[in-house]
Amino acid sequence: MGAREVGLPAVVPGDGLPARVTIWEVGARDGLQNEQTVVPVDVKIEFLDRMAAAGLTTLEATSFVHPKWVPQLADAEDLLAKLDRVDGVRYPVLVPNERGLDRALAAGVRDIAIFGSATETFANKNLNRSLDEQYTMFEPVVTRARAEGLDVRAYVSMCFGDPWEGPVAAAQVAAVSKRLMDMGCSQLSLGDTIGVATPGQVESVITACGAAGIDVPAIAVHFHDTYGQALSNTLAALRLGVTTVDSSAGGLGGCPYAESATGNLATEDLVWMLDGLGVDTGVDLDKLADTSAWMAERLGRPSPSRVVRALRG
Repeated sequence: MGAREVGLPAVVPGDGLPARVTIWEVGARDGLQNEQTVVPVDVKIEFLDRMAAAGLTTLEATSFVHPKWVPQLADAEDLLAKLDRVDGVRYPVLVPNERGLDRALAAGVRDIAIFGSATETFANKNLNRSLDEQYTMFEPVVTRARAEGLDVRAYVSMCFGDPWEGPVAAAQVAAVSKRLMDMGCSQLSLGDTIGVATPGQVESVITACGAAGIDVPAIAVHFHDTYGQALSNTLAALRLGVTTVDSSAGGLGGCPYAESATGNLATEDLVWMLDGLGVDTGVDLDKLADTSAWMAERLGRPSPSRVVRALRG
């Protein structure tokens, strides 16, 4: 049964919203990195192909983090060598350091992302660096990547709360973000790594980043749905001028270094909301739901996405 048959809401445009939102799909990377069972590379490639066929145009494909730390993505080179890239679709990859950049360049990657932290504790646990030392690690990566003509995104994790440090000040997030953007990154993704944010916090952090000199159109948001706030947080961000939203097909994901993190905002849930608001995404909801149900079958469990469960059972 399709979305229309089950009652996709009538379009009622919301005030102060963008006409179009770009979905940065993280299912193949952030969604699968926390899986305990290794997903075969051919399944990952079909997952990416299906998502491209559904209309998603930014598909974060994999990561060049050392396989010791993220064994699920140890097949990065193999995946990219076998992937038949679709015209008009970007396939960014996560790059932690210069060695990762070397691997990405050898694989013909044109878009990369670095992954920083807004807090001292998470920087130590995730990067084995202090908060200040992370900039020393990232600067040569960004400089070299830009010299090679690559586009660079900066993720910042723990922007709204940290399981070890508690609430994170908006000014601290803005200061970290500004330093990363000043290196030459073109986009900033603000991550609610453990899913504790509420709309008021979202407004505070985005406003602080804008006041620090970061253009709001260059900001993306990345929400986890631990407390069911991901959609409301997204709506708050869109009303402030954000037009790029990270999400994961089927709501897959978590963080291997933050045990309290649950799945990402499900792409289907996001598209359902945006369709009802009259915001264009270019995504075919039924094809996307079919893809997420297909992947859930291969993982041997139901999809956590509410929309997928409603449409596909």
